[in-house]
Amino acid sequence: MNIFVHILMTNVLPMVIMIGLGILIQRAFKLDIKTLSKLNFYLFSPAIMFDLLYKTDISVSVIGKILFFFVVFMVAQYLIVEVVIRIRGYKPSMKSAMRNSVLFYNSANYGIPLNQLAFAGNEKTLAIQVLIMMTQSFVPNTYGIYSVNAHKADMRAIWRTIISMPIIYVIPLAFLLRGFHVAIPQPIATPLGYLADAFIGTALITLGVQLGNMEWKIKRSLLIDVSLSGMLRLVAGPLLAWLIVWLMGLDKLTAAALIVSSAVPTSLSSVLLAVEFDNEAEFASQSVFVSTILSIITVTAVIFFLNLDI
Repeated sequence: MNIFVHILMTNVLPMVIMIGLGILIQRAFKLDIKTLSKLNFYLFSPAIMFDLLYKTDISVSVIGKILFFFVVFMVAQYLIVEVVIRIRGYKPSMKSAMRNSVLFYNSANYGIPLNQLAFAGNEKTLAIQVLIMMTQSFVPNTYGIYSVNAHKADMRAIWRTIISMPIIYVIPLAFLLRGFHVAIPQPIATPLGYLADAFIGTALITLGVQLGNMEWKIKRSLLIDVSLSGMLRLVAGPLLAWLIVWLMGLDKLTAAALIVSSAVPTSLSSVLLAVEFDNEAEFASQSVFVSTILSIITVTAVIFFLNLDI
């Protein structure tokens, strides 16, 4: 029990405090969430991606294993959610909302700070988390748009969204420069370092601001569905990840990083898609809120059972 409390205090509580500060600031000053999101998406997130991929020696074979894990994990999650959807007999709009609440998880604002704390800043595990974040950022902007409103989705708009994503340029550039041993000029390296260092704090504050902008109550009619979403995301997710990494025979550190990456709460992307396409926005927002709160305990439990020794 002492170890569990220690993990809670050292790995999870620091994140909770930062998120709480974001909530307080939002309640006091009503910040512009879109501006914060754009700073994270177009500056801080690409900077930490580039910095880690450029500096961390991660082999092509490891990248292939991580991408393979992600594909298998997403397919397996999808199949499990489909079973729940069929049992519950959801209407079409609720089907897509439930899928998104489980398949889209907060691998950036929550996942990267958690990785840093759980693995004591280990560069290899952080690079793994960045790759997961990279793949997760693609899914909501492609499959996610179709899942909420396929008959209205504009393929040209989707391609414009994909092309505007900085990661599709940052990732190959980092690998190319590292592969050819090209040094980053100091006038560029210094601000790049500043931006990368700013990501974690800004990401957690942004998550807090987003939560502070939500309604903090669960509608009784949605209680079962929100609970199911949380269980599938926070409990079934890491259990499924554990099974996959065990079947793949991955080394302990890589396996642990992937399991921790799968234990994070629902991403705000599900809410943004629900609001934009008028698709069960209330369920989506409550799923994000409840899964984030419950993750304080579930994420601590995941780290505890992994018995990390970094």
